[in-house]
Amino acid sequence: MSRINRRDLALLALRAGTGAVLMAHGTQKLFGWFGGGGLDKTAAAMEHMGFTPGRQSALAAGLGETGGGALLVLGLATPAAGAAAAGAMAGAVSVHAPAGFFAQAGGFEYPAFLGFTAAAIGLAGAGRYSLDHATGHTFDQRWMLGLAFGASAAAAAAVVAKRARAQRTGDEDPA
Repeated sequence: MSRINRRDLALLALRAGTGAVLMAHGTQKLFGWFGGGGLDKTAAAMEHMGFTPGRQSALAAGLGETGGGALLVLGLATPAAGAAAAGAMAGAVSVHAPAGFFAQAGGFEYPAFLGFTAAAIGLAGAGRYSLDHATGHTFDQRWMLGLAFGASAAAAAAVVAKRARAQRTGDEDPA
């Protein structure tokens, strides 16, 4: 087996594993699968955590995780998939950050790892065993990389900053 084939197989395994975990996380939020709360309970939890409005925040997080994860598994629109998942995980990191780094103390280790992994896949590309490759990289253009990561970073920063302002002022909806 050549180095290129091993690299492509490794990217497939990394995409499939990371994408599946993200999809499971997202479907907990959206549909209540795998012991999750579903959209209504997730929306209430998001409001409690300072993400307002809660329903839109829950929907965005669930779609970023489920959709980004599904696209990573497929290797389709990989820059956008990695950016969407990384952006969703940035919000999760902001929730867990006060507890420190390590997951056993409630810290941000796990969402940070998922976010960095999704971002790395988005930057590296999906590899040969992907729909991006099969479609001639129609949805994996060089310009998409900067646009997807720029938009995701800006959106994540805005959401996290809005949440931080709400926590500082005690205001539930700092419009």
